[in-house]
Amino acid sequence: MTKRLPPRGDHQPDLFAANFADIPIRDQRDTMERPFFSLAKKPRFAPIEYKVGDVWVEVSANPKFGLATIWDADILIWASTQVTEAIDRGLTPSRVIQFHPHNMLKSIRRMAGGEHYRRLRAALDRLTHTAVRTNIRAEGKHKTASFHWLESWTELTDEKTGEPLGITLTLPDWLFDGILMKGGVLTIHEDYFLLTGGIERWLYRVARKHAGQQENGWQFTMRQLYEKSGASSRFSDFAIDVRKVVESDSLPEYTSILHKNEEGEEIIHFLKRDLLAVDDPRYETPRHSRRRVARGITSKSSKFSQIA
Repeated sequence: MTKRLPPRGDHQPDLFAANFADIPIRDQRDTMERPFFSLAKKPRFAPIEYKVGDVWVEVSANPKFGLATIWDADILIWASTQVTEAIDRGLTPSRVIQFHPHNMLKSIRRMAGGEHYRRLRAALDRLTHTAVRTNIRAEGKHKTASFHWLESWTELTDEKTGEPLGITLTLPDWLFDGILMKGGVLTIHEDYFLLTGGIERWLYRVARKHAGQQENGWQFTMRQLYEKSGASSRFSDFAIDVRKVVESDSLPEYTSILHKNEEGEEIIHFLKRDLLAVDDPRYETPRHSRRRVARGITSKSSKFSQIA
């Protein structure tokens, strides 16, 4: 449970439109805490079924491609960032996004090349063929949304060399509308893309949505997290993985603490690092909310012990 090393060339590149090196990365908040994606690297074909209170989610796999994974969701985070950046720049946002795969892979901090392009195509296929049904955003009405994570995608390649020239993807209305709505996105840390574990990545997204900037953070029971995750593992195995994440203290921006409540239930408490006491070894200084005015992707938080 740790972050992988950044890929070669992962530094401030020449600036161009919507490059992640100079803009905040946005994640659509409705997708951040509920079980919309497989957390396993091994292909998953079993459906995800979630219901808490009046809110429910159903995710079904295509028998050929399997469920979209939390790593595949990096593409949706990238797309959410493109849409919100277009709005910030006074442009008209669109569900249809055109890009070169090299630029997108660099933005989500992955290597670019033949094998990585193949993996990108496989991720696009899983996103296109994973079926989702939910009543999130029904606003008290008996309303159900049914969609796939991508409405479609197409690729243009060089006839002689087979090299990719460009990809076009189309977002579904449910996701696009969620990005556009007020408060529909949250800025996330770019080191999220370096997290290697599925549960680790999901815990960061949960912490970012719920703990946010709250002085006292946010707490969940282990059972609550398990039910929210949609993990296919047993509860005991899930709990072991969560404890490993807490022990490694690997989440960007947030730290976590384990303790038990009066009923003996295991509690996970998420706290923002820059809200801790400055003499706490887990403390980090806050970063500027708009990265483009700092030092781009090389701008890191500082630990008190390093600047004292």
